[in-house]
Amino acid sequence: MRVLFIGGTGNISTACVERALAKGYDVTVLNRGTRNEELDPRVHTLIGDRHDRALLEEAAKRHFDVVANFVGYTPEEVALDIAAFSGQVGQYIFISTASAYQRPPSHYIVTESTPLRNPYWEYARLKIACEDRLVQAYRERAFPMTIVRPSYTYGPTWIPCSVGGHGYTVVYRMRKGLPIVCQGDGQTLWVMTHASDFAVGFVGLFGLQEALGEAFHITSDEVLTWEAIYRTIGRAAGCPEIEIVHVPTETIAALYPDLTAGLYGDKAYSLVFDNSKIKRFVPEYRAKVRFAEGIAQSIAWHDADPERRHIVNERVNAMMDHLIAVQRRAMAGG
Repeated sequence: MRVLFIGGTGNISTACVERALAKGYDVTVLNRGTRNEELDPRVHTLIGDRHDRALLEEAAKRHFDVVANFVGYTPEEVALDIAAFSGQVGQYIFISTASAYQRPPSHYIVTESTPLRNPYWEYARLKIACEDRLVQAYRERAFPMTIVRPSYTYGPTWIPCSVGGHGYTVVYRMRKGLPIVCQGDGQTLWVMTHASDFAVGFVGLFGLQEALGEAFHITSDEVLTWEAIYRTIGRAAGCPEIEIVHVPTETIAALYPDLTAGLYGDKAYSLVFDNSKIKRFVPEYRAKVRFAEGIAQSIAWHDADPERRHIVNERVNAMMDHLIAVQRRAMAGG
């Protein structure tokens, strides 16, 4: 099977490229080449801008069985792909996002039939618009598309954090004995999916005719609270006793408006994903990497190189100090 990844070197796509190679597929990546030195030498490369229509049309002439787009963020980008690959590809798989699902949710269990609506996050709304464009192309011209919606997916170099983005900073604070911030009461339900597990479901859809016109989410079945997530990170970092300061989501959003979309548009609500559909279509799919195991690998990757342990986001560090001070004053009645 001949596969083209648009992207191919990101947090999720790297694992999918590795899985495709393990299945014996002929893999090409189309990207700007900034990280291609990290790719397996078996991977072919097309270097250029994914917005270059001539480059896309040249790629389409190779008649790939599957094109997997990991870097489509606007309906205009999707329209460019539809124009280039129509009649030239067996299957076009678009990476959308589980944040496209209804926020706030009407029910904490999410299926693929859950409505798509996110008034808080433009990123999610644009992904919904991309999906709409693809559904229209499928209905009107049988464009062979499949939509995949990842939720929070982390890899061996990624340490999750709900307030301030991913990175080593949260582990740095734990190891320094500094408190960390958790939104709300920390009891909202969440799902962390390891990229290697996601890749099994994703690559399992390649060439599957029954998947054309369908949408899937692919997540772990392990459900954790955000507080449990942080305590698991702490144990993996060698810090069995960590201090978590719970700050109301409203307070975080008021003081740091740029975080509003990622909280109200994603992490502030309990969400559990029903993976029945992907398991029906890809029977081999089972998420096997529990979060305790996966996060231990991520922290070990940082610990393997002293330089990685110095990558502390000072803005996030200062923001946590500020939020903690504000919350403690509020609790003290000040």
